[in-house]
Amino acid sequence: MSTISVFDMAGNQVSETELNDAVFGITPNEAVMHAMVVNYLANQRQGTQSTLTRTEVRGGGRKPWRQKGTGHARQGSTRAPQWYHGGVALGPKPRDYRYSLNKKVRRLAMKSALSSKVIDNNLIVLEALELKEFKTKTIVEMLKALGVSGKALIVTAESDAKVIKSAANIPGVKTAAVNTLNVYDILNYDKFIVVKNAVGKIEEVYA
Repeated sequence: MSTISVFDMAGNQVSETELNDAVFGITPNEAVMHAMVVNYLANQRQGTQSTLTRTEVRGGGRKPWRQKGTGHARQGSTRAPQWYHGGVALGPKPRDYRYSLNKKVRRLAMKSALSSKVIDNNLIVLEALELKEFKTKTIVEMLKALGVSGKALIVTAESDAKVIKSAANIPGVKTAAVNTLNVYDILNYDKFIVVKNAVGKIEEVYA
């Protein structure tokens, strides 16, 4: 097992903790992580786009002119796709873009994403994250003390309303509980800030 420093909210190192190599120490599988990100983005699509076909557009019941003798191309309806106000040929219809990946693939992708944060030195472990009140300034000062300037994902063991609302107005900062953690968010944010008790929960699930 590898060890990592544990910091308090003031940015001081207070102890060290061991990370389970089965979760935080594997060789990242980029292909699996890519597949998981594509799956996540596909599952976020609403799929509500819709166009009208020629049978759904109002009008066009009468043949616009006789078949022969006019010099025009033959036409049967003014709602054919080539006409202005005509229906759309092969246009999108409402559909469900969701699909699922195998459980082993999802677990490997999560462990690969977590391990990549350790390899890149972008994992920060907090001793505790406790707020007495809803205060954005407290989170801002904590991030500054930890030397975090870019995008950051803050992970807690349980959903904490004070942490969520205090970080909501900070650009590039997102909060998540262990049970809502996903590969896309881990890879999308530069720094992965996790509370110490949340590390134990992650290892309990994925080890």
